[in-house]
Amino acid sequence: MTEPVDLDIQAILERLPHRYPFLLVDRVLECRPGESIRALKNVTYNEPYFQGHFPSRPVMPGVIIIEALAQAAGILCFVTAGVIPDAETRFYFVGIDKARFRRPVVPGDQLVLTAQFERALKGIWKVSTAAFVGDQEVAHAEMMVAPEASK
Repeated sequence: MTEPVDLDIQAILERLPHRYPFLLVDRVLECRPGESIRALKNVTYNEPYFQGHFPSRPVMPGVIIIEALAQAAGILCFVTAGVIPDAETRFYFVGIDKARFRRPVVPGDQLVLTAQFERALKGIWKVSTAAFVGDQEVAHAEMMVAPEASK
């Protein structure tokens, strides 16, 4: 059994190609390679999408919640594979099933992003993901992630 690791923002930046305004993981609380991850996304009113979604009642778009979950799953994949991404090493989000949204996410919420490794088949990794605010699930989805094809 591999010991869990936590990652600060510098370690996250090493493992994800995303940058502002699209980096959506602020901290990894616990990552168990080959098993699971728990990460944080602090939701603030300063997020660029709140200007238009919606001005009188800001709500985090569901697609952004899904992207945050995909980024957490990506970190789990890189840590599990034991690699730091570069021009030749990337994982791509290739599929989603059973996505559901339970309640709106608003400024001031702290999303806890979770991903559980399910299986690997023919180079595609399947993970079950869920996002929580406190103890309440706000969204979940099954996702597929694959490494970049060799050229």
